[in-house]
Amino acid sequence: MNSQDKYPDCFGDLEKVFPMGSKGLRETPEQCFYHCPVKTKCLRQAMVTKKGIQVEEEIIERSTKAGTISFFERWSRKKQAHRRGLKMKK
Repeated sequence: MNSQDKYPDCFGDLEKVFPMGSKGLRETPEQCFYHCPVKTKCLRQAMVTKKGIQVEEEIIERSTKAGTISFFERWSRKKQAHRRGLKMKK
């Protein structure tokens, strides 16, 4: 644990808390899923980073390929994700 803020050192690190699995999908590691008391807060923190926006875009693309979202919904979601990314640069 990081004594400064009482979170584990891996807190919010997307590649540690939501890595790409062997099937090409992101998965929460067992040690996080079952044993971490701050897993939800940690994953939320990881998803509001630049890498988190990339993960959101991955999900949008998979949904498009699966036919579960329309062209306009895809466009809208990608635009929202892009805008969040631009705000992070400021």
